[in-house]
Amino acid sequence: MKIYQIVTALGYGDAVGNNIIALMDALRQEGYETGVYAETIDVRIGNINIGLIQDMPLMKKEDIIIYHLATGAELNYSIVKYSCRKILVYHNITPPHFFLPYNEQVARNCEYGLEGTKFLVNKVDYCLADSAYNKKDLESMGSQTDIDVLPILVKFEDYNKTPDVALMKWLDDGFINLLFVGRIAPNKKQEDVIAAYAYYKKHYNPNSRLILAGSYDGMENYYLKLKAYIGANEIDDVIFTGHIRFSEVLAYYRSAHVFLCMSEHEGFCVPLVEAMFFQVPIIAYASTAVPETLDRAGVLMKEKNPLLAAGLINRICLDKEMKKKLIECQRERLNDFLADTIKREFINDIKRFIGE
Repeated sequence: MKIYQIVTALGYGDAVGNNIIALMDALRQEGYETGVYAETIDVRIGNINIGLIQDMPLMKKEDIIIYHLATGAELNYSIVKYSCRKILVYHNITPPHFFLPYNEQVARNCEYGLEGTKFLVNKVDYCLADSAYNKKDLESMGSQTDIDVLPILVKFEDYNKTPDVALMKWLDDGFINLLFVGRIAPNKKQEDVIAAYAYYKKHYNPNSRLILAGSYDGMENYYLKLKAYIGANEIDDVIFTGHIRFSEVLAYYRSAHVFLCMSEHEGFCVPLVEAMFFQVPIIAYASTAVPETLDRAGVLMKEKNPLLAAGLINRICLDKEMKKKLIECQRERLNDFLADTIKREFINDIKRFIGE
């Protein structure tokens, strides 16, 4: 019996790509014949067990395809042509209305992805969802298939690599560093992060900066709107990193004093887990999968209030006992996302599906 994972595009260093490769390793360790196939593969990924989908061996009825769905693609429809058993792993798709004012093509792709998901949900044998929120999303699309929740497997060992030393030195200048990591995109609501920072900088601490770490490729119109919003608020020290090297990502995390997330749509939100790993206190808006991922760790805001967010930032930075308790809670929650824990859950899910 073969178990092959399929994804439209296998990226280098992204959350879904890392998750897929880690799950492949878990399957191999259990003795299953396995591999990963994609329509496009980042050239930086070098693995003999990863190939293009057209080169995938013939599948038999007893074999299993694990299909990762995270975007609009023709593969969301054509995957049904395989006569083997199928498992859908749903990573969620951002609702298209977020993108309509900024990039109509991206909005159309999201709509196409949601249509493809609705088409597929009852044409697979089993589903795994990154979160209970994602599970409910599938159920709202009419899924009658068994669905289990399996969090994304995060490669924590990568975070122990060496950060950018020069950047670390530059950031260690006495300023308070506020951080949000995630692509520059309207569902992430970077304008609400900026609003909270503006209050904090003007009313609490002028010696502070905001770091928005993430690419804005395809979202240039939204990026320009954010730049204009910064100008209207008459604030400075806001850094848009754009696409950066992993060593720079590590430097920003290691230099951050508070992680501020105001996103309005997340299927899981890996950066929250990353902030837990780097012991950065988290303030986050309670939206979609965010409360579930935090699960009582960090500070959860039930409403968007930039003045309140600024006050929370100030208290965390000044109250050492509060900061210590937040980090302790986050460290405890992090245990639920350890690689061995997620791998064990995944293998148990697979064996239960197979009937072993």
